[in-house]
Amino acid sequence: MDAIKVKKLFEEKNALLSGHFLLSSGLHSDTYFQSALILQHPADASVLAQGIAQKIKAAIKEDIDLVISPALGGIVIGQEMGRALNKRAIFCERVEGKLVLRRGFSIAKDERVLVVEDVVTTGLSTREVIEVVSGLGGIVVCCASLVDRSGGKVNFGVPLVSLLSLDVKSYKAEDCPMCKAGNTPIKPGSRK
Repeated sequence: MDAIKVKKLFEEKNALLSGHFLLSSGLHSDTYFQSALILQHPADASVLAQGIAQKIKAAIKEDIDLVISPALGGIVIGQEMGRALNKRAIFCERVEGKLVLRRGFSIAKDERVLVVEDVVTTGLSTREVIEVVSGLGGIVVCCASLVDRSGGKVNFGVPLVSLLSLDVKSYKAEDCPMCKAGNTPIKPGSRK
């Protein structure tokens, strides 16, 4: 699935929003990718995961043992990536503001891990998941997302594979032209 088809799918599902948004990263933007509106359709989620899986196989030579994603936004695409790669899929969730493994999930020492997110802006959630994996002895070999809003600027030290990579403007609150115009942002994301 190429980037044009992915963007068209976001548009068709009304998942590419325009307005004034407070992103999970704390930044403001006039563009928001509401992946949940696409991922609620299992057939679309499966096709997207297959597309990412193909790009991963072309980007890295290493095998992947495990797929991990951050809750909440990464859970559905993480599960679909597990299915596409026929690998175990787990997720981290926030406890007192920090991503941790719970529910009996584990990572074995030297297990090769793929970190999957729905949308990457600054990479904060992905970096937090990488820290969890590394802290438990796992080895992150690749990161993946449906959308990379940074246009390839985010660096995780391993390949980042995305179906759609765009350089979407984001602003600190004090620099936000929409705030300066008197508009109040809405927060459609999952991080508190």
